Amino acid sequence: MAAAKFLAHREVSDLCLGKPALRSLSLSATVAEAISALQSSDHHDTFLSLWTCHHEEDGLDSDLSSHSCKCIGKICMVDLICFLCREDSLISPAAALLSPLSLLFPPSVPSLVAHVEPSCSLGEAIDLILKGAQNLVVPIRARQSWMRKKQQQKQKLSSSTFHNGREYCWLTQEDVIRFFLSSIAIFSPLPALSIDSLGIITTDVLTIEYHSPASSALEAISASLADQTSVAVVDSDGILMGEISPFALSSCDETVAAAITTLSAGELMAYIDCGRPPEDLARVVTAGLKRRGLEAMLDEFNNFVISSNSSLSSSSSSSSSSEDEDTPRAVSMSSRKQYNRSMSYSARMVRRAEAIVCHPKSSLVAVMVQAIAHRVNYVWVMEEDCSLVGIVTFASILRVFREHF
Repeated sequence: MAAAKFLAHREVSDLCLGKPALRSLSLSATVAEAISALQSSDHHDTFLSLWTCHHEEDGLDSDLSSHSCKCIGKICMVDLICFLCREDSLISPAAALLSPLSLLFPPSVPSLVAHVEPSCSLGEAIDLILKGAQNLVVPIRARQSWMRKKQQQKQKLSSSTFHNGREYCWLTQEDVIRFFLSSIAIFSPLPALSIDSLGIITTDVLTIEYHSPASSALEAISASLADQTSVAVVDSDGILMGEISPFALSSCDETVAAAITTLSAGELMAYIDCGRPPEDLARVVTAGLKRRGLEAMLDEFNNFVISSNSSLSSSSSSSSSSEDEDTPRAVSMSSRKQYNRSMSYSARMVRRAEAIVCHPKSSLVAVMVQAIAHRVNYVWVMEEDCSLVGIVTFASILRVFREHF
């Protein structure tokens, strides 16, 4: 069968062409250093890889057969935000920022990454993913020496890309799904079947009630990050109102920890959606921090609000008169996008606290395209009355491909 041969004879190297080298941090790096690396202006990585080795600038001379360097995990802003939401971190945020990353990754926590060689078959790679590996770490095949030397000159210690004399890249669930879509015809008739008939809708989902404290979702947020899903925000009737997603939180400043600590789930969605603290919600956060006596966190949050307002004022004052004519139209379009819900099942419910949805009768390929288009690893499943049925994930999609072929 063509599909079976496709899985057996494709190597992970086929999916790694053109991928950038992993940026990395050591477990001994601090939370503050991780935040700085993730927010650096010249990079746009959502995750950084964590290694148990020292990064050396003379990586080209290292022993290629050595395994002294090993990627043992990955970290993103959500990991750091959840850490800063801990009770001891809220009391002393300055001390929390100086904490080593090793505190966030105790040895008892299983690794979400796995090392594979470029010659590993696609079928074997999928098996590793289905066993729990979020990311596969793949060596990038040797480049021309002059190119590698030029890249090394640009590297900084905090974002080294060389380990054991080699560079590595991520292979993700999204990469595999994209690869399948590029050759989807050979899997016929599977892609045309409904997700309902395939039995890949997971009904056990992470949820929080709209008016519940956002802090009560911290454990669910951490779990959704590990599962590459999200936390559904529902009303008292089980109607999906939106979501608190790791993807949206990853683009936030670390001071969103103050918002999580003081706001409701619904308010947090609005906070995330605005991209900066709205004046009314900023007052709620300030009052909540004062009420709890979190003075150090309050100072951090107030400094952030002042900085945000200053940046906004500076940006507004520097706008040219030619841009003023377009501003009302842009604001109007943004408002319509945020508040005008489409009847389509693929509609975005809000701008950043988004919830991508489909119907139980949606075809497998339609859901795959939908998720890829919106850069998410899952799609919520809803009935016509907007009641939440469950979720379809990339992991469940990969499982059905693997089982069928």
